[in-house]
Amino acid sequence: MDGAAERARDLRRLIEDANYRYYVLDDPAIPDAEYDRLLRELQDLETAHPELLTPDSPTQRVGAGPLKDFPQVAHEVPMLSLNNAFSEGEVAAFDRRVREGLEREGEAEYAVEPKYDGLAITLRYEQGVFVRGATRGDGYTGEDVSANLRTIRAIPMRLETPTPPALLEVRGEVLMLRRDFDKLNQDARDKGEKPFVNPRNAAAGSLRQLDPRITAKRRLHFFAYGVGAVRDAELPATQGAVIDWLAALRLPVAAQRRVVSGVAGLLAYYNELGEQRGSLSFDIDGAVYKVNRLADQERLGFVSRAPRFAIAHKYPAQEELTVVEAIDVQVGRTGALTPVARLKPVFVGGVTVTNATLHNEDEARRKDVRVGDTVIVRRAGDVIPEVVKVVLKSRPWPSLVKPWQSRFELPKVCPVCESPVVRLQGETASRCINTMECPAQRKQAILHFVSRRAMDIEGLGDKLVEQLVDRGLVQTPADLYSLDMERIAGLDRMAEKSAENLLAAIAASRNRPLARFIFALGIRQVGEQTAKDLARHFGQLDALRAADAETLMRVPDVGPVVAAAIAAFFQESHNQVVIEALRDARAWVDGEAQAPSSGRYAGKTFVLTGTLPNLGRDAAKAMIEAAGGKAAGSVSKKTDYVVAGDEAGSKLTKAQELGVPILDEAAFLNMF
Repeated sequence: MDGAAERARDLRRLIEDANYRYYVLDDPAIPDAEYDRLLRELQDLETAHPELLTPDSPTQRVGAGPLKDFPQVAHEVPMLSLNNAFSEGEVAAFDRRVREGLEREGEAEYAVEPKYDGLAITLRYEQGVFVRGATRGDGYTGEDVSANLRTIRAIPMRLETPTPPALLEVRGEVLMLRRDFDKLNQDARDKGEKPFVNPRNAAAGSLRQLDPRITAKRRLHFFAYGVGAVRDAELPATQGAVIDWLAALRLPVAAQRRVVSGVAGLLAYYNELGEQRGSLSFDIDGAVYKVNRLADQERLGFVSRAPRFAIAHKYPAQEELTVVEAIDVQVGRTGALTPVARLKPVFVGGVTVTNATLHNEDEARRKDVRVGDTVIVRRAGDVIPEVVKVVLKSRPWPSLVKPWQSRFELPKVCPVCESPVVRLQGETASRCINTMECPAQRKQAILHFVSRRAMDIEGLGDKLVEQLVDRGLVQTPADLYSLDMERIAGLDRMAEKSAENLLAAIAASRNRPLARFIFALGIRQVGEQTAKDLARHFGQLDALRAADAETLMRVPDVGPVVAAAIAAFFQESHNQVVIEALRDARAWVDGEAQAPSSGRYAGKTFVLTGTLPNLGRDAAKAMIEAAGGKAAGSVSKKTDYVVAGDEAGSKLTKAQELGVPILDEAAFLNMF
């Protein structure tokens, strides 16, 4: 009993500290999954030993008390949180309790929707006009953040209805879309400021700014998921219909909502939503299940801090705690050195993670990750795992006593070929200068050369290229064209038919158009569109090779950085030797420099961003080029028009900043 009481005290202290850091300081110290585990352990202790339960226990609270910096608002209807389910068994138990509580045979019907990873708020409308908004706070009292909520464009200031309720409290979530979070953090890094840990932390910190002008710059979003107090309005009979009603009032709601029946319906929705999770424009951490009929919700009622009629089914954590066992350095296709943390294996984001990127030297230094550190590691969807931050209070004592001995330093020579490492002015990455002969770069350069959008040599995948390089059969892309049956017959999994197919694919890749060959060379800063522009402008590879930076900048959208990268590539002696060998292999065909187009939009540059409702991007691009225009990949002062569809991101923002004309699909089609 003494041990249980001591552990309960420790858990309360840890949870309250986590609450303070998250809700007050906007600087979370532990991942959500760790917080959930601590809270669950305390709940289990208090259930087993009821005498340990205290009125001020974190298990009896919804969140944290409101900040004194904002006026306090008492919620007319409490904003309680949801109990969590982490397994199919717990979902089945929830469904069983619902059916038993309703004393009903057959399957229960549920309204289901994503569980947003943001900040819960309530919006108060009187006679259809927005008058106040508040955070959830402790569930009974929140913070009046009305001025900041007015800056969120997704929140209507007036409801779209001729007969508005006398009072309507809309419950929902304020969050930050991933694209806006990435831009916010990039801007912070550019200014030397501390970036936010995750979109939810960014949304919480942004909404609780004392200066609404700062909030307005953060581009917050909002989704409605329910109602609180309502007067002089008859609500629909079901939760699903309530959400449809909110949508009709022009409030943003989840497109992924649905009504399902029984446990099978709940789990099918959970799995389907989980597959979409990585591609959503916002973060979610689970699915929410609510009994659909409002009368049934009222009958089931509440228990403690949560309703009996609803539950949140959580996904595997996207953030976890683990320990850094080593820090290695990887060398990429362009020679960039990337520090990688080797981790004590941890299950995060649905998979076991053992490695996490530290991005570059600046990021590794900023985060100050060291061997032996306890760190928060994050994996969202298919994104490469990354170290979010170090838990400094858990840092090993030797690192604290002698920090200069344990601090990570990027090597001065390439860890693969021992060639010098340099960092050019204005770049974030340090690079190995041995472009053509470094084995690490060699494999990646060849894989890029044979890729579908480059030389398109089918059958040359990672494993085969690795064998060819490791056995010394291929050192440069030109060596591919001298392979024969005798040389490749001994490779693993290379039967006679496979060898014949590979040789045929290599032969078929000869005489590719100049634009594809330029792209295949893997010149830094040169993508498909720039390769096309270069081929169109110069017509012949030798003319491109002879061009200096000033000449290169006459090509549309080629600025000083791109021009310098192209000129440096063709001046490098190893690259010159390889290009001559590729010429002997007849890898490409020169064309002729094209005269300026005389179409209706000749000389005009368009940038496509987002998803057009009816017109595919390829079709729009073809229309632009047929009229003599150019479809560019980035927005600059030279851009004439930006065509913006749904989910348009940073390109739209930049166009607005530069004053570039913006077209929707209808305006674009009208032009043509």
